[in-house]
Amino acid sequence: MGDPKKIRKKYVRSKLMWNAARIDRDHELKEKYGLKNLRELWKTTTEVSRIRRNAREVLSNRSTEKVGKEIIARLSRYNIVAKEAKIDDLLGITPEAILNRRLQSVVFRNGLARTPKQARQLIAHGFIAINGRKVKSAGYMVLADEEARIGYYKPIDLNPAEPKAAPELTAAQATPAAEAQKPEAKEGQ
Repeated sequence: MGDPKKIRKKYVRSKLMWNAARIDRDHELKEKYGLKNLRELWKTTTEVSRIRRNAREVLSNRSTEKVGKEIIARLSRYNIVAKEAKIDDLLGITPEAILNRRLQSVVFRNGLARTPKQARQLIAHGFIAINGRKVKSAGYMVLADEEARIGYYKPIDLNPAEPKAAPELTAAQATPAAEAQKPEAKEGQ
């Protein structure tokens, strides 16, 4: 049967954990993209550093040009870089470029939700579909050709009707209701 696979982290925390400038920048990104927690941002940052490391290896001839072309092809499918991009362009990728391709960001940008947090909620509750297939992961990376096929899986009204105001009572109507609420114990005394 064998030993179970060891579950490894998909992210690396910053070496400067308590740097105030980094913390402020991370919290701004978290709010801008409606992330659940900073771990989602750390995963993206780790992915960017992995891409940049692979690009540096290709530039230093430790890896083949084929590896570089595969990286560019994969990133161009997600519309992160252009198809004609060079290896040098991979060194300029930022976490924001990848965060913009998450389903949560695309749903908000396409106007299917009013806020990034609402987009995340709609995805988690099964209201968003890609090409008619329900997707319940806010971190799903949207391919460039899938972006136009994002829609609602089931109908939803994001602009609920305004609650009706209670009709104003006249003095004659208010008096019987006020008398009915008086305790009867006082009347017997």
